[in-house]
Amino acid sequence: MAAGPRATADTAPAAGAGEVEGEHIKPFTPEKAKEIIMSLQQPAIFCNMAVDWPAQHWTAEHLSEVLHGKQIRFRMGMKRTDTVPQFETTCGYVEATLEEFLTWNCDRSPLSGPFRDYDHSKFWAYADYKYFVSLFDDKTDIFEGVIWSDFGFPGRNGRESTLWIGSMGAHTPCHLDSYGCNLVFQVQGRKRWHLFPPEDTPFLYPTRIPYEESSVFSKINVVNPDLKRFPRFCKARRHMVTLNPGQVLFVPRHWWHYVESIDPVTVSINSWIELVYSWAFYLFLAAMEEDHQARVEEAITRILVCALKTAEDPHNTRAWLNPTEVEETSHEVNCRYLNRAVSALFDYYRTSKVVEIQALRTNREHMKKEGLNVHNHMEMEQTGGQDLSVGVVKQEAASLFGPDLVPVILTSEELPSKTGSIFEGDGKDFVGEDGEHSGKLHCTKRQRMMSKSEDAIVEQNASNSNMAPSQTLISTDDLLDCLLNPQVTRIVAQLLIQGRSLWF
Repeated sequence: MAAGPRATADTAPAAGAGEVEGEHIKPFTPEKAKEIIMSLQQPAIFCNMAVDWPAQHWTAEHLSEVLHGKQIRFRMGMKRTDTVPQFETTCGYVEATLEEFLTWNCDRSPLSGPFRDYDHSKFWAYADYKYFVSLFDDKTDIFEGVIWSDFGFPGRNGRESTLWIGSMGAHTPCHLDSYGCNLVFQVQGRKRWHLFPPEDTPFLYPTRIPYEESSVFSKINVVNPDLKRFPRFCKARRHMVTLNPGQVLFVPRHWWHYVESIDPVTVSINSWIELVYSWAFYLFLAAMEEDHQARVEEAITRILVCALKTAEDPHNTRAWLNPTEVEETSHEVNCRYLNRAVSALFDYYRTSKVVEIQALRTNREHMKKEGLNVHNHMEMEQTGGQDLSVGVVKQEAASLFGPDLVPVILTSEELPSKTGSIFEGDGKDFVGEDGEHSGKLHCTKRQRMMSKSEDAIVEQNASNSNMAPSQTLISTDDLLDCLLNPQVTRIVAQLLIQGRSLWF
């Protein structure tokens, strides 16, 4: 499945100079696309970057033929509008072929077969988190149909990708990913994305139950929130966009997102991108260190969740452990995981100074060209000039927006009431000339979140006490929500690292 002729706006020959008729010219070179991804602090949609990918033809019908009756696990959820999120631990599961799914999805509810217990009018189905290497293990040539190298990641293709196939209403609960950033290619149908910046974490009531490594969930059903129980959610800044076939959505690190299928059949392909070097050197260093620390925080979280929840009920992990988690959860294994994370962080500290010097040498001229003075930037970091650094990035990133790079903007409508409707936003509006309206860029450094007063945690937990008297007993989950608040785990990780640094 090799791709045909390929060109970009920066490399294509001029008209009349050997131009190939019908050849698609991409709006960004791989180098420029990667530069955008590594510096942009706001979700955005890339257009016209994947029109020549073989994967653009991978509809559910086509994939059904490719997979030749292979069984896939579908998550089954209710088409309902209550205020409680449908976590994976509360869903049913079905092993079925894509052909059986498509038959059921045509509203022909079978009397037999894997979907016989699920009325199509009441349920949705979602084949989510399907890793290519497992799904197409005997058809590795199909990996070449996904060409992430067009975004500046050489050699990255379907092997590092995940497939998502769903019916109308299928969705992923609101959550954030602890590491890296996300690229999502929409193949078939449309999906609506609800996104919230990292600084809004206190307003989204984070929880680690159900537990999934590197995923922090929100207690809120963001399309139908219970504002009496979660009043601070009113302050959350919702960004929304409808992702259409052929488009690629960029989700920056630590952005919360809720994703729902709004067409009868949807197919998406995504890849979680590890942070790598870019010209935005100091943004990279900050993000790289944060990812290492995030892994320490994740290891602490895993130990606490597994210890407390296993002690509560040793024989019922399904109630709190997401089905995607297949690794052993013993205390011994989890302690090894923590030690590996801490060791990796100190390895980074040992090598970062050498790498920093080398990178500065190779990037100095480009950084000067872009108006980034290294000395001033370092001084600014030491004296709290964070807002200025964000402003530089904001100005550079905003200048890139246009028909081929569309920002996902802040939703202008009011938040829905308990029975309110879902917003609509198509992402076609652009940042204004002043850059100060709803297309605002956000810094992803957690210090912004940490700068909020400690009473945010108190208010968040106090809101959970506004329940009926029969629900006021403190449960294990209540305790975990306090212990594993992202602000708390960050402090624990910092204290642990400081203690270990005595040996460094």
